[in-house]
Amino acid sequence: MRTIRRIGLIGKSEAHRYPYSVRIYTKTGDDGTTGLLYGGRISKADHAAEAYGCVDEAVAALGLARALASSSGSEISSGILRLQRDLFVVGADLATNPDERHKLRAGISLVTREMVEGLERLIDQAVEHHPLPAEFIVPGANPVSAALDVARTAVRRAERRAVEMKDAGKTVSPEALRYLNRLSDLLFVLARAESGGPEEPSRSR
Repeated sequence: MRTIRRIGLIGKSEAHRYPYSVRIYTKTGDDGTTGLLYGGRISKADHAAEAYGCVDEAVAALGLARALASSSGSEISSGILRLQRDLFVVGADLATNPDERHKLRAGISLVTREMVEGLERLIDQAVEHHPLPAEFIVPGANPVSAALDVARTAVRRAERRAVEMKDAGKTVSPEALRYLNRLSDLLFVLARAESGGPEEPSRSR
């Protein structure tokens, strides 16, 4: 940790958050496997690893959107943070040893119907205030809107990988699939709302 402070990756005031005993590398994955929640190991190329890995990408993409929203003064940043935290629940749901799913906790490591319904309410509210465009649009109206669209496509990929996981005979929660589907819809709506006005259509007029 002294080395990390010395090269300036974290400040002295932040060092207390990182115990000296914690190491980011464990070497257990050097054989190409990764651990599941509540035990067991799978290949890093397994459908499950690909699915929850894509969820991790979506969390990171939303982090960029949140950072841009915060710097631009947008009020959406706190809502994005809640979505990021929800995706940690999705990731845990997908990354669990299928024989240990009874240990999952609703809303913490298990996606629930209430989480999905919460997204549906947010979609309805957003569309009420910002009606959807009547044609395909080209993303990129501003940094926040563009970042939300990037996050949307990351969530879509996570959904596709979760479907592939299910089709491969792996255990996938129906609510996790529904959550990813609704989240991509919500991000589309939010990106349009954050555009600030009419956006470029997919075809030039």
